[in-house]
Amino acid sequence: MTAWPDPPPLSVGEFAPSFARPTRANPSFHLSTLPGRYVLLSFLPPGHEAKAAALAAFSRIRPRFDDLNFTAFFVAGEPDSSDVPPDQSPGQRWFFDADRSLARLYGALGDDGTEVPFWLLLDPMLRVLNRAPFEQPDALFTQIADLPLPDYQSGSLLTAPVLIVPRIFDPGLCKRLIALYEAKGGELSGVMRDVDGKTVGVLDRMKTRRDVMVEDVGLRREVLERLSRALIPMVARTYQFKATRLERYLVACYDAAEGGFFKPHRDNESYGTAHRRFAVSINLNADGFEGGDLRFPEFGTRTYRPPTGGAVVFCCTLQHEATQVTKGRRYAFLPFLYDEAGQVLREQNLSRFATS
Repeated sequence: MTAWPDPPPLSVGEFAPSFARPTRANPSFHLSTLPGRYVLLSFLPPGHEAKAAALAAFSRIRPRFDDLNFTAFFVAGEPDSSDVPPDQSPGQRWFFDADRSLARLYGALGDDGTEVPFWLLLDPMLRVLNRAPFEQPDALFTQIADLPLPDYQSGSLLTAPVLIVPRIFDPGLCKRLIALYEAKGGELSGVMRDVDGKTVGVLDRMKTRRDVMVEDVGLRREVLERLSRALIPMVARTYQFKATRLERYLVACYDAAEGGFFKPHRDNESYGTAHRRFAVSINLNADGFEGGDLRFPEFGTRTYRPPTGGAVVFCCTLQHEATQVTKGRRYAFLPFLYDEAGQVLREQNLSRFATS
């Protein structure tokens, strides 16, 4: 059996190492939130002169950096101070790396303390596209000036690796699930976050959505039967994944009156959600709203909307968003699929759920 060789660090096509660092606007800004645009990172040597030189060089391509298609972050070793130039929005910001661990992670600081400053360009999937020595950015900047928009980074229009399956729920079941929501009235929905080693639910600006749980045993049985017959075999055929467990019977509502949306996120990044393998989004009224479609920023700006009763299925590790509903209400049934290995992981992490 042939073993995969270890590539040199930060090889072209390699995912950039994940990290979170302070910015002026966010005490813990995650690189993983940036897919969908080209990202330029600049690891600078210390000193005001180096920062001034970097910004002067960058000014040549600055007009491309609009945050929608291109964004740039300069990494400063020292904490935020008057020595660090201000951010310029859109497209030009600073990460602060006081302990230099980010510089070490990326090889910009050797074990012996040697500075190795450089420019690093990431593609919209956060994979390494190119790099250049700090003093020699011209070829890299010429490449940036000529790059296509993110939708066409591969030479043709990208399609996210998602499965769209029509005819999961019949119209009658869709209407009954909507009626259940309307009868109960939805509760504001939060997101799951790890805080001090525990997974907690948090209400924040990541999303505006209201949810209702299906408690009726008969209705749950009917939903599970339809998923088992119409969806699970298709997931197995497409992804070679046999789902044996379902998390939550949840009817969600994104309401234009509240500006319903869910910003880009992934569905299994906390201890309490790590067992999830595939997300399912079944539209219950696809013709009853405007906006409110799914988008996968790593694969461009294209949006996805299954028909009424149809599902979109995708891996929980894919970054995705529900765009803002601009008219009407979007109703959806939103379970997660996992298997027995996921159940073992879920049980292992039960102690990490916050109880209050």
